[in-house]
Amino acid sequence: MVSPTPARPERGDAQVAILDAAEVAFAEGGFHGATTRAIAEGARANSALIHYYFGSKEALYEAVIARRSGTINDERRALLGRLHAERRLTLETLLDALLRPTVSLGRDPSRGGAHYARLLGHAASGTDERSRRVTGTNYNAVARLFIDELAAEVPGLSRDAAVRGYLYAINIGIALMAPTGRVQDLSGGTLGDDNVEEIIADAVRFLAAGIRAMAAPSPTPHPPRKDPA
Repeated sequence: MVSPTPARPERGDAQVAILDAAEVAFAEGGFHGATTRAIAEGARANSALIHYYFGSKEALYEAVIARRSGTINDERRALLGRLHAERRLTLETLLDALLRPTVSLGRDPSRGGAHYARLLGHAASGTDERSRRVTGTNYNAVARLFIDELAAEVPGLSRDAAVRGYLYAINIGIALMAPTGRVQDLSGGTLGDDNVEEIIADAVRFLAAGIRAMAAPSPTPHPPRKDPA
């Protein structure tokens, strides 16, 4: 029996199908390894549609990053706004609001999952102009927002220290996006990689302690000097 050929996406779904296929292709092959032909085949779309909707491979790559980053950043802003409204803002809840949207999306295959985790990891650690541009364009605004919040929340934390603390947090968040099985290997199976709440809570405790340690110590008055007898 011949298996039915998968249907081509309707015109309204073509852009989503192209973005989904491109996400996989860029994650697996990097920007240079992914071809528009392979992306078109993955999307079951005509290659001409890629150029029609996105103009170029470069613009398609940027659109793939922007789609998921928009979701992550909207969730971060919403969580932060709720913390302020409910007067529950602490360093720990601030770090949770920063990490949770990233880690949760990385664990959700319907929203890119491990493919976007790998793609974001490439871009965030890239030193080339393209990686710096897409990372900055899509994440710098919300990064500055959280850096300001960190500096305001932790007594004695300079803005420069808040920048470093933010970057440490982001790198940990990206590393936790996809369940790689590494923690099971290193723990001999005593630790799992599927309890997202536990993973986020552990990361928050670790980061909060480190960021507080980066703050300048509060000045303590010296004991009064005693004149020699």
